[in-house]
Amino acid sequence: MTAYHIVSADSHMCEPPDLWTARLDQKYRDRAPHTVKGHQGKEGVFFVCENIMPIPVSGIFGAGKTAEELPEHFKRGYEAAPPSVWDPAARVKEQDADGVSGEVLYTSFGMFLYGLDDAALRTACFQVYNDFVAEYTSHDPKRLAGLGLIDLEDIDAGVQEMQRIAKQGLRGVMIWASPPEDRPYTHPGYDPFWAAAQDLGLPVSFHILTGRGGPRVNLNKILTSYMGQPYEIQMTLATLIFSGILERFPKLQIVSAENDVSWLYHFMYRLDHAYDRFRHFEGVNLSMLPSEYVKRQLHASFQFEEVGMDLINRFGAGNIMWSSDYPHTDSTWPRSREFIDGHFKGIPVDVTQKIIGANAARLYHLD
Repeated sequence: MTAYHIVSADSHMCEPPDLWTARLDQKYRDRAPHTVKGHQGKEGVFFVCENIMPIPVSGIFGAGKTAEELPEHFKRGYEAAPPSVWDPAARVKEQDADGVSGEVLYTSFGMFLYGLDDAALRTACFQVYNDFVAEYTSHDPKRLAGLGLIDLEDIDAGVQEMQRIAKQGLRGVMIWASPPEDRPYTHPGYDPFWAAAQDLGLPVSFHILTGRGGPRVNLNKILTSYMGQPYEIQMTLATLIFSGILERFPKLQIVSAENDVSWLYHFMYRLDHAYDRFRHFEGVNLSMLPSEYVKRQLHASFQFEEVGMDLINRFGAGNIMWSSDYPHTDSTWPRSREFIDGHFKGIPVDVTQKIIGANAARLYHLD
């Protein structure tokens, strides 16, 4: 077993059940996200808030469960949660058990709050979460890199929040994986945000399940819902490239989180082919091929795929980042080192080290 330095580029916080009910401003307290026991005849404890789909909380901490165990596990509540839900010191011990040296921490329940219709409530919830993750990661900034939640309904306010959380030590931000239909990312009003993210050096993440229209998942049709999740980020990335956003903001770093990476080989080909054949219909004139912006400014995380040298050579060894997704159900924990040893055969040691740790450490300043 090679002595790799491993950093998960996409792990998750697991917000305590009273995070928003205890911390949200009093005027929103009776509308705060909370948990309820049972939902529509289903067993378990569910995370709920107005106009969003109820989520079984135990799905957020299903790492280490077999596929056969998951249906029963989903019927449980916070009693099944690992100690790290509340204790960052316990989180570090869980990293040690997995052979991991650090993690980039995304939200869990906060992902679903991107679908809230009330912008003021959404913004207030995000601010509460940002304060919480800043406190949590301050326990060990060399091993815990927190990402903040930014609402872009009011872009100036979103920029101010991003500046605030940068001072708190957060290392990146999440925004809608897909924006409102009436204000796509091509709108020039977003320019102050792109500029601020670039100037602050904060990578901007597009994570699955965070579109403005709410998560595209149906718990009654989980297999087909799972298959459709990368589509949202693919369309957003194409928009950022063809609209010239990545050209105008060349130091802006974009992260595709938990959308896998194997599709990028075909995606880059199709970007270039579409540009070659059809750009004159829309008057698109870029200074580089679309795939060059992907290689220059996009970073992408994966979990279980076997990444081959064809993708590495085309996309770039410095752009691919492995992740454990801990403590979610789709996690490699507590056998991440075993997974890495089995899935990186034939990949040079120096390339493997970049993908499983060095790239994330560099992007999020964990080295």
